[in-house]
Amino acid sequence: MYSSNPSAPQKYAEAPPPYGQVPVTGIPVNTYQPQAAPFQVQSRAPVPWSTGLCDCGDDVGNCCITCWCPCITFGQIAEIVDRGTTSCAASGALYALIAWLTGCGCLYSCFYRSKIRRQYALEEGSCGDCIVHCCCEACALCQEYRELKHQGFDLSIGWQGNVEQRTQGVMTATAPVIQGGMNR
Repeated sequence: MYSSNPSAPQKYAEAPPPYGQVPVTGIPVNTYQPQAAPFQVQSRAPVPWSTGLCDCGDDVGNCCITCWCPCITFGQIAEIVDRGTTSCAASGALYALIAWLTGCGCLYSCFYRSKIRRQYALEEGSCGDCIVHCCCEACALCQEYRELKHQGFDLSIGWQGNVEQRTQGVMTATAPVIQGGMNR
C-alpha cells in the first residue's frame, strides 16, 4: 500500500477515504467538523433617542453655542464618538473648513449621527441621517450632544477626561510589597 522508501511521500493505493472518515494509521488526526451554531446572537432592538430633534430648549447653553459656532459642538461629539482617536480641535477645525469651503458641514457631520446610532442602538427617524443634518444641522447636533450626555458623558472634558473620571474610583491590582529579605 505504501512505498518501501520511508523518506518518500506516502500515497494511497486507492482513493482517499471520504470526508469525515479517518483512516486508521495510528497517527492522531484532527476530526473536528464545525457544526452550525446552536443560536445566533441577535443585535439589540433600536431604542428611541432620549430627546426629540426639536428639544433644543432642554440645554439652552449648548443650543446657543451650536447656533453661533457648530464646529465646537461637532468637535466635542466627534471626540467622544471616535473614543479619543481624534481630538475635539481637529474634528471641529475639519468641520469648519468643510463648512467654509462648501457651505455644507452637514455632509461630514451626518456620518457621525450614523456612528452614534450604531454605537447606542438608536432608531433612525423617518428621514435618513444626512437628510436630518442637511435640513436642520443645528437641531441634529444639539440632539446628538444631549444623547451623549444622556449616555453619561461630560462632553466639556473630552474623551480622556471621561475615561479618567470613570476610572477614578477603581484601584489597580498590584502585588503586595514584601519588606526585607529572608532571615534565619
